Amino acid sequence: MPAITLLTRRSRPFYAFAALLVLGIGLLWRSGFLPFPYFISKYGGDSLWALVVFLCFGFIYPRRSSVRIFFVAICFAWAIEFLQLYHAYWIDGIRATLLGRLILGTTFNSPDLLAYALGIAIGTFAEHLYFKQKDKSKT
Repeated sequence: MPAITLLTRRSRPFYAFAALLVLGIGLLWRSGFLPFPYFISKYGGDSLWALVVFLCFGFIYPRRSSVRIFFVAICFAWAIEFLQLYHAYWIDGIRATLLGRLILGTTFNSPDLLAYALGIAIGTFAEHLYFKQKDKSKT
């Protein structure tokens, strides 16, 4: 049994539900209704955003390895963060909308890269544990 899940078969309905659930939790997390300190609110929300990215790629590619999904998700999340260094009229117009701000962000912040890595790593680790347990139950 390999230490990292190499081949998986994800349930698309489960991943869609999980992504929507984490999205809702993330919006609540960053809403200000929960009495979190700024650091926890900011970077916890960023980690949850990245976890949604991981879950969405798991939904899109249900048969890809967890490691591949990890790398695709981290490249996507980091690309979005680095894209925040680019300011042109058209993209700042998109960022001026609520949906654009939630997806694209507005300002580059290097600690966000670590928060994204943490959120995606948590998703990868949870998936690894789930598939490991699933494989154990088959034997």
